[in-house]
Amino acid sequence: MKNQLPANPRRRQFITRIVPGCALTCLGAGAICNAIANPKQGSTKESTHKFDTELDEALTYRQLLEKEHFHTIVLGKQLKEELGDGEAIELIKKLSDKRGFEQGKNQAQHSEEKSLQGFVGPFRDPKFLKQFITKEVVEDTENAFEMKVTECLSAEVFRKEEAGDIGFAWICYGDYGWPRGFNPKIRMVRDKTLMQGHAYCNHRYVWTV
Repeated sequence: MKNQLPANPRRRQFITRIVPGCALTCLGAGAICNAIANPKQGSTKESTHKFDTELDEALTYRQLLEKEHFHTIVLGKQLKEELGDGEAIELIKKLSDKRGFEQGKNQAQHSEEKSLQGFVGPFRDPKFLKQFITKEVVEDTENAFEMKVTECLSAEVFRKEEAGDIGFAWICYGDYGWPRGFNPKIRMVRDKTLMQGHAYCNHRYVWTV
């Protein structure tokens, strides 16, 4: 039988006991997982230290994302078991929103144009994430931009592990904070995601007055 502690102490106890700060930060594990999962191929050259030896492992994009998301899924399921589904998912959403907001701020710092057009510029590029998603632009006007995503490799990976709710909280939910961090006048509207089992994702960005 689980400890009947109040919600907040239970959360603090679990995070301190099982999820150290570095592990919690690595729910996405981007930089580390990319270094492991996407090595330079074909080199056996050793440098001054064994930790700097290049890897030879070749991966498909699917295998890369399976490695990338593995610890997110494991930690997310453990959070749900310890905190309950609702509290765990809300905690992951909070972290995801913050990450998305900071990503938007960083994009704004490197963008000359802070308008909707400046924000959606990368989405127009047919090469944008083409190894991980299949998308089409369905609206592109001065005050609105919408793209329809019909395939998402991350969604396939999470849903295969019956972790679509974790994937939505950690990956999809951060999409709302991203435009807000870029410019508070940009808002994302979306009611369908592949991660939640819909047929497609409808990412719509609008410029508000």
